[in-house]
Amino acid sequence: MAQGIKLDQANFSCPICLDLFNEPVTLPCSHSYCMSCIKEHFNQEDHKGIYSCPHCRQSLIPRPFLVKNNVIASVVGQLKKTGLQAAPADHCYAGPEDVACDFCTGRKLKAVKSCLVCLASYCEKHLQPHYDVAPLKKHKLVEPSEKLQENICSRHDEVMKMFCRTDQQCICYLCSVDEHKGHDTVSAAAERTERQRELELSRQQIQQRIQDRDKDVKLLQQEVEAINGSADKAVEDTEKIFTQLIRLMERRRSDVKQQIRSQQETEVSRVKELQEKLEQEITELKRKDAELKLLSHTEDHTQFLHNYPSVSALSEATDSSSINIHPLRYFEDVTAAVSELRDQLQDVLTQKWTNVSLTVTEVDVSLSQPEPEPKSRTEFLQYACQITLDPNTANTHLLLLKENRMVVYMGEEQKYSPHPDRFEFSWQVLSRESLTGRCYWEVERSRKGVLVAVASKTISRAGDFSECVFGQNDKSWALDCFQNSYEFRYNNTKTKIPGKWSSRVGVYLDHRAGILSFYSVSETMTLLHRVQTTFTQPLHAGLWLSEKAMAEIYNLK
Repeated sequence: MAQGIKLDQANFSCPICLDLFNEPVTLPCSHSYCMSCIKEHFNQEDHKGIYSCPHCRQSLIPRPFLVKNNVIASVVGQLKKTGLQAAPADHCYAGPEDVACDFCTGRKLKAVKSCLVCLASYCEKHLQPHYDVAPLKKHKLVEPSEKLQENICSRHDEVMKMFCRTDQQCICYLCSVDEHKGHDTVSAAAERTERQRELELSRQQIQQRIQDRDKDVKLLQQEVEAINGSADKAVEDTEKIFTQLIRLMERRRSDVKQQIRSQQETEVSRVKELQEKLEQEITELKRKDAELKLLSHTEDHTQFLHNYPSVSALSEATDSSSINIHPLRYFEDVTAAVSELRDQLQDVLTQKWTNVSLTVTEVDVSLSQPEPEPKSRTEFLQYACQITLDPNTANTHLLLLKENRMVVYMGEEQKYSPHPDRFEFSWQVLSRESLTGRCYWEVERSRKGVLVAVASKTISRAGDFSECVFGQNDKSWALDCFQNSYEFRYNNTKTKIPGKWSSRVGVYLDHRAGILSFYSVSETMTLLHRVQTTFTQPLHAGLWLSEKAMAEIYNLK
């Protein structure tokens, strides 16, 4: 008997709460529910005036009068006594992030599907009628969704099955004959088909771009490998070359040391040989002096005269002219020669190192077109850079102020320390910072003549006018600012530029794109001159001043 009850247990569970019946009632369609479950369902349909069975959707008019089914209640009671009632596993219940079944009462189970026709979500038990009942089989089932109510028109409480192309929104049928009357309306399915075609086209474009980007990534990877390979080879080769140079210097150092020590040994041996000879002569002279002293004390005149000839004879003296003394000047000439060699090597390394540095250029790899040049001052300020003037480059008639951002012409020469980077004859100065990438800065100037410039660090510091003055050579670009006009200078070529007086000049540099632009800055920015070229070296901001002039690189940060 217990086994039979167990087999039929599913027939005595409420389709709504999925638990064993509690006060079971049977509807005219023969489906049974818990009293509380079916009441709650009917209460939700009161506003329609039409009631239906949750299982088979049969319409019930008027609202059925509910009477307890004592037969089912008796069987359920027996099932409960046998302790065979089973509860769903915890993982079947809906959590905070799950879509809950709309038909479960009490603790709701997870929904496994949502119906776009019923606009409800169902757990596995409550979904079964959609597989068994013919009318429900035609309904559209989708993955559980919490947004089903978004398909209901808030104004007419109808499913929105149409789309208004005029207002670009989903609407219900009543909307199409009401506030959207006369609009371009189609079914939601038709609009979906059209948008689906657009979506597929977009996907094709995206997939094509993915393929293109994959190719670009592979090319860039090849470029990275080429760069790394070239760099590794250059490091290996230069290491060998420098090792050879070091070994050559080591050999030369060893040779010089060996020569000095060999000459030292020869000279010391010569001196010691002469020293020994002199010491022997001294010993002999002392002995002779003792004999003469003894003879001088002889009282016998005859004996004195007899011995005098043999005692008084002296041996030949050593030639002192062979002793050449050069205090502290023995190997100084060698030191001077090596020092001169060092200075010459330093000069060569200084001159050639610039060429070595310039060959280590930045790898320019770009898949896209250069970014457009900024238009407004706000856009320019995105590339504002902090620039200070380098005292080591300032001409002695220039005084730097305001943390080396302002420069003033002075009649008297300033006391600067000697430095090879200092401009000797032209009244100009370079920035301490080198400029690469995209940079923007502004110069506030007096009404006296001021050159706002950009220059390579290799510009001459002590050459003639054409070699060192900004704008007179191919190493600098300059804008000459007069009271009511401008003049652009490059490589001794001048370009007249009309323009109203402005105390401030903006400079924009895009080093990689080879763009250099000068702007008049006031309430608006006016382009004065634009250069498109190729920059092969890092650049520096520069200023040239006429007598009594002053200029300041404005702090934009």
